[in-house]
Amino acid sequence: MKLVHLIIYLLLLAYPKIVFAQYQFSGYVDKENWSGDIYLSMIEDYRKLSGVYPEQIIQKTTNDSVGYFSFSGDNLPLQNHMYRIHIENCTENKKKPIHFNGFCPHSKEILFIANNTDTLALPFSFDNEMFCKIVSNNEKSNAFIRVDSIIDEMRFAFASYRSETNRKINSKKWFTTLQQFAKKQNEPLTELYVYTFLSEKANNLYANYLEDLQQNAYYDNLLDRLQKKYPNSTYTKQYKAELASDKFLIHPKQTSSQKNWIIPLLLLLGISITYNIFQFIIYRKKQNTSNTIGKNLTQQEQKVLDLILQDKTNKEIASLVFVSVSTIKTHINNLYKKLDVSSRDEVKTLFNNNKK
Repeated sequence: MKLVHLIIYLLLLAYPKIVFAQYQFSGYVDKENWSGDIYLSMIEDYRKLSGVYPEQIIQKTTNDSVGYFSFSGDNLPLQNHMYRIHIENCTENKKKPIHFNGFCPHSKEILFIANNTDTLALPFSFDNEMFCKIVSNNEKSNAFIRVDSIIDEMRFAFASYRSETNRKINSKKWFTTLQQFAKKQNEPLTELYVYTFLSEKANNLYANYLEDLQQNAYYDNLLDRLQKKYPNSTYTKQYKAELASDKFLIHPKQTSSQKNWIIPLLLLLGISITYNIFQFIIYRKKQNTSNTIGKNLTQQEQKVLDLILQDKTNKEIASLVFVSVSTIKTHINNLYKKLDVSSRDEVKTLFNNNKK
């Protein structure tokens, strides 16, 4: 089975267009230590890069007998986006209290850049560690891993001498190293990843970041690059608002003409908060609706239902869940009875109406 998956890996990387779906993210997990579900998340808020946030999750799957898993589809943005794949060992009863602030001590994750046409594999690394290596047809996908290696070097350098003087002397060097590396990648999202780390308020480098912001045109230039490549993205809007806010912290005393941007900024923040609350309410309604409609479905019937809603044929569903077509037909008949419908169209109508 492992050899078959390896062959699939090589085929997907060499001929990504042979797969039915436009994107394919697959890999292996360590079954001895990790047994939970595996999640694919699309990150819209770069301040929530690491953690467990239900509103970000777009797909869920499980691994097979050798630890292999796969995500595929054609519903991702065409432009590069930030994504996360994570696995957790939390039980259903423990998830809510443990994940209250997005932090989960029993999880393993990997962050990457991808788009709707990418083929990406997460094999075990040389020391048999999972989620440490990315093989992809998108050269930008492993940029975050490379940035993390530089950050680890920086932490080691600072840890050698834990003093304020050492941090002041070396911070400018490491700021420049990280910014120049990210800029050379020709991908503003990589630069945004670096910015997120350097400007994090809980970070010991935050004061150094504010000082750098006063004298370094890099941050304004990054905004220009984001606006050119991702003009309407949430990343660009969020960065623009944060940059303006941080500049105001540095220079709070402005002339009346320079204060004119404060009202639009506050309006933008108000709209952002209102939008997030609205999205949360919609999410909760969808969650409650799906729990009510399909509460009597078995796990396998739920998988079949999800694939029907994705317009998969019986043959495609059978292939994805590794059973025969006749078994799929049996699951569908049981599904119809529990949902009180008689056709696929009625199933789609039922769930589409509850999404509105």
